[in-house]
Amino acid sequence: MAGHKIPHFQNDAGHSAIEIGVKEFMCVGANPPFDHPHEYLDMGADSEKVCPYCSTLYRFNPSLGEAETVPDGCTLRVRAA
Repeated sequence: MAGHKIPHFQNDAGHSAIEIGVKEFMCVGANPPFDHPHEYLDMGADSEKVCPYCSTLYRFNPSLGEAETVPDGCTLRVRAA
């Protein structure tokens, strides 16, 4: 899997649902240091998936890009140290 990049999403604001443009992704809960174990989620043929740690509902929206979310701002951005 070298070179394969999985998008990571967070839910600091506590949204009940987040629309994303991918079906394979990682949920981190909130931004570090308040994150939960990074959970790999795969929607498969479904269009929704609930994170088993934080209960965030993710919905697939094919009109969104890999790093876009609705509401905006739920893509995890890694900050340089």
